[in-house]
Amino acid sequence: MPVSKAHRRAQKKAAGREGQIEKTLKSGTRVDAITRVKATEIERWPSTARLHKSAERLKESRKRQKVLVVPDSKMADARKAMRSVGIGGTVKNLSGTRRSPVAKPRRR
Repeated sequence: MPVSKAHRRAQKKAAGREGQIEKTLKSGTRVDAITRVKATEIERWPSTARLHKSAERLKESRKRQKVLVVPDSKMADARKAMRSVGIGGTVKNLSGTRRSPVAKPRRR
């Protein structure tokens, strides 16, 4: 499935100069943008199941910083998806004007 120009632009912005886009993980899935310390997943489709899958890809990346970029209306759902998968990180809106931290789950 081809990637839209807006999605590709967001990937390049997240990767920066040193990062890579569409990096393949061990399971064969691909994360949108990855740098030495940060993994970024951009989810433009407003579906809770897809948000959950994006959060799982972030978890599999095993990077220290995990960022999930979603539309404004889905920021709360993205936070819930990250919590349900059991990862901490940041949820940002597509334009980058709002960000919301998600705390790491506590070990018991």
